[in-house]
Amino acid sequence: MSEKITKFIEEIKSLTILELKDLVKAIEEEFGVSAAPVAVAAAGPAAGPAAGPVEEQTEFSVILKETGPEKIKVIKVVREVTNLGLKEAKDVTENVPSTIKEGLSKEDAAAIAEKFKEVGAVVEIK
Repeated sequence: MSEKITKFIEEIKSLTILELKDLVKAIEEEFGVSAAPVAVAAAGPAAGPAAGPVEEQTEFSVILKETGPEKIKVIKVVREVTNLGLKEAKDVTENVPSTIKEGLSKEDAAAIAEKFKEVGAVVEIK
């Protein structure tokens, strides 16, 4: 990998969730592309049972779908689980759906989802 790309990746690692969301949106608009996953149909017999065992998902993301009636409590939970500042956490709750955390174990994702459900928010684990 070139030094330029390495520096760019390091810069991306330092961004907050909201900054990453804005970056993706800006790239989509600038280059006319979409970051949405594309479903690719498998061709021929490779899609059949002989394709091998399906790996079990090991990393999960928690996505805030709706804040519910207790927005302030949801902001507090966002701050608790992400270490975001007040403004960033407020922005996350206002711009739903928002990915709260990624790369979690199934148990950690479920624990975080439960915290949001306790305050009336709707979350999804992917």
